[in-house]
Amino acid sequence: MLKGSDEMLTQRQELILQAIVRQFTVTGQPVGSKLLAEVLPFKVSSATIRNEMVVLEHEGLVKKEHSSSGRVPSKQGYRYYVDHLLDPAMISATDSAMIHNSLGTEFQKIDEIVSHSAEILSNLTSYTAFTLKPEQQNVLLSGFRLVDLGNSRVLGILVTDSGEVESQSFTIPKRVDPEALEAVIRLINDQLVGLPLTEVVKRLNQDIPVQLTQYLAQPEGFLRIFDTVVNRAAGERFYVGGRFNLLGMDEHKDGKAMKAIYELLDQSERLSSMIDLDTAGDEVTVKIGSEIAKDKLLDDYALITAKYQVDQYGEGIIAVLGPAQMSYARTIGLVDAFRHELAKRLLNYYHHYYDS
Repeated sequence: MLKGSDEMLTQRQELILQAIVRQFTVTGQPVGSKLLAEVLPFKVSSATIRNEMVVLEHEGLVKKEHSSSGRVPSKQGYRYYVDHLLDPAMISATDSAMIHNSLGTEFQKIDEIVSHSAEILSNLTSYTAFTLKPEQQNVLLSGFRLVDLGNSRVLGILVTDSGEVESQSFTIPKRVDPEALEAVIRLINDQLVGLPLTEVVKRLNQDIPVQLTQYLAQPEGFLRIFDTVVNRAAGERFYVGGRFNLLGMDEHKDGKAMKAIYELLDQSERLSSMIDLDTAGDEVTVKIGSEIAKDKLLDDYALITAKYQVDQYGEGIIAVLGPAQMSYARTIGLVDAFRHELAKRLLNYYHHYYDS
């Protein structure tokens, strides 16, 4: 059970709140006492239900819509529901087969699996999905080289021991001696190949710059090239699936707000602050409204996040961003099932690579 408020409702109040949340997430319409009398698992008069709804409203868990006598959940109401009343749904056989088959495709790189996973998860939930590949702490540098593209352009290529390749093209000064550049590449490979990428990043800020001055009068340009490629390989990279799903989630937001939300998807630092990368434990976590970000941009949204563990190869993250009025039980069930299948698929990839 997720950590939540210490203030508890009576069992009847909880069942009424649970019914309001479930009905509203399905229909999007305010829930009245007459409907509740039909769906509640006990017999009670509409008058009694209305009295209990007044209590729930006083506690800030539901609110009354101006055009209806029914109630809708508040953000606090969703929070209470998730913390105390939610049972994640078992995924259907259809969803299970879709996850298994979609991840059964042959992939050449870890990034292909993880980026494809964001699209699959988005299709499953109809929301916007994020995936982050396992941490690169144990990944080693296997090699680095520069390819001359002509017109003072070079392509920096970095290869890791997990088979991943990162590349970036750059412009170099015409006065740079090609032989000196080759000597620098040899030095990099002699000194840094076989080290973890995290250690490579440290060495780039310690002794490597001094050693490069043997061959380059101004090594800063080359260091920028190498540093950029290394950090791309070692850094966090979120893959986003279902970007356009965001556009249909909140019809009340104006164009400016929707544009800001859409642009947020390309801001890695903002995504890192939203998606808690340091979340402890194995639980699926839920953030609602202002819990996601300090500003009100995502006030009407919910973010569901889960880690996946790939044995000694590290852990990654998957997340789903949808409306606060989402089906929490189904979405959490899908996220939980998906992370386990993704972990198995990645583990198979690592075993295949290292055993081959």
